[in-house]
Amino acid sequence: MTPSPDLSDILATWPASPQNLLQVLRAIQARYGHVPAAAIDTLVQRWGLSYAAVRSVISFYHFLSLTPRGRYTVYLSDSVTDRMLGNEALLARLCQRLGVAEGITRADGLVSVHRTSCTGLCDQGPAGLINGRPLVLLTPRRVDEMADLILSETPLDIWPADFFAVHNPVWRHSLTLSHPIAPGTGLHAMRERGPDGMVNELKAAGLRGRGGAGFATWMKWQACRNAPGPRAITCNADEGEPGTFKDRMLLMQWAHEVFEGMTIAALTVGATQGFLYVRGEYEFIAPHLRHVLALRHEAGWLGPNVAGSGQAFDIALHLGAGAYVCGEETALIESVEGKRGIPRTRPPFPVDRGYLGLPTVNNNVETFVQVAQIAVHGGQWFAAHGTEQSRGTRILSVAGDVARPGMYEIPWGVSVADVLQDAGAEDVQAVLVGGPSGKLIDASQLQRQISFEDLPTGGAFTVFNQRRDMVDVARQYTHFFANESCGFCTPCRVGCTQLVDTADRLMAGHAGPADMARLRETGQIMQRLSHCGLGQTAAHPLLDVLAHFPDHIARKLVPDAQAFDLDAACVDMHHLEVRP
Repeated sequence: MTPSPDLSDILATWPASPQNLLQVLRAIQARYGHVPAAAIDTLVQRWGLSYAAVRSVISFYHFLSLTPRGRYTVYLSDSVTDRMLGNEALLARLCQRLGVAEGITRADGLVSVHRTSCTGLCDQGPAGLINGRPLVLLTPRRVDEMADLILSETPLDIWPADFFAVHNPVWRHSLTLSHPIAPGTGLHAMRERGPDGMVNELKAAGLRGRGGAGFATWMKWQACRNAPGPRAITCNADEGEPGTFKDRMLLMQWAHEVFEGMTIAALTVGATQGFLYVRGEYEFIAPHLRHVLALRHEAGWLGPNVAGSGQAFDIALHLGAGAYVCGEETALIESVEGKRGIPRTRPPFPVDRGYLGLPTVNNNVETFVQVAQIAVHGGQWFAAHGTEQSRGTRILSVAGDVARPGMYEIPWGVSVADVLQDAGAEDVQAVLVGGPSGKLIDASQLQRQISFEDLPTGGAFTVFNQRRDMVDVARQYTHFFANESCGFCTPCRVGCTQLVDTADRLMAGHAGPADMARLRETGQIMQRLSHCGLGQTAAHPLLDVLAHFPDHIARKLVPDAQAFDLDAACVDMHHLEVRP
């Protein structure tokens, strides 16, 4: 009989509570390479949970497993930009050197190699993870060195440091990145203004959430203040959109400002508990974040009497486990509660009923950094930049076919062409603004404005030159959405399957005009009826290629249909009959 695993230290760190389930499962996975059945038995017996509840959480998150993975568990990023840089050949080479099949743990348990959607390292790919540590700038030579180190069972602690050296190149600084604030100064300024004054400064600043939706920050905070307490704060650091990595830089280099902004929010709305939800791929940043939290406790900026305010507030670090959908705010809250990250039905919104039913402010990393700066410098300082409806600046994660991938801070309102010039992009065919759930534009639209009035973005900015097959790009993004769908609602679950089928047949030369018409109809149904934003935007990549690159589509249609009028076949979505 297999001995029961000793979980005493893990369970001592995480007291018995359903909200701690995901964190405990992460710790068990890290120790044993999977979640053993005996560990599930222990949780069921000691915490009073059902087997179904525990297993359902394990099955939901990509980084958890009921079957053993390798003592060296390697994930290679399979994002579009990593494929552009040759990750397919590197993955095959690594598997061949290690004598292992992709996705299957080697018989001796030494190693397993897997794909993962995106590691948030698009500016320094091909990239990956090994036992939670980042792997950057992979080459055939580096893959061979990795294989040698794994085969010799060399501990990761003595691997060459440059394997794990994540850099954060910032090529353009503007308002935010040129004005760091001293820790504590934002709290001092907020206390002098008071909660009403802080809300008024945010209103004067015109700050809108930087997560993508662009909701006015002051309105969200005021709504939470007006709801009956107690209240909570959540920070969304689950930037899973392929092509986005700006939060990585902010968490690594601006953590004080992130926590300062969260604490200002707490003092403003009267919250006592906060959570920083960090995507599982950024586990390597967690030690630094815990260190900064400890410093802020020592300084009195967190704890029972924050900055002498008489109000208690604390921040807990909560790590995800590989689930793109947890970037949706209600799915994130479900995950913070230790459950599957299934988006909730709205209303009620988090400001009314969020974490454990408490009114909750949820903003993303960049928003909280700018909140801290507005507290110090004032709303007018911030509002002097940008456009009428898009105040301040935006940090872009620029990757793809550019000479200088990395971060660019721009005032809202600059053109796409301006960013491309900064990044050294040439022979541009298309730009994906906002990631696959955003907007794909062609070279005729490069003078469009990056703003809420024209092209809003959550921060991703991916460039494709004339060599790229845009149909294949859209196909890869479609597979991403299908892989990351939580499967909760039928329009998304079935719709993603249909989109993948259409994309694959189109690439294989087996699709005709009727398939393009069905694509439009499927996209409309998913947009109208899907439970959350993933399903509502999953058809965007294919539909944008269909709209802007019809010649690419036509070349791949079955031979007897290539002369067919695509515009006639793909009738306007507004005239399609939609059946629930």
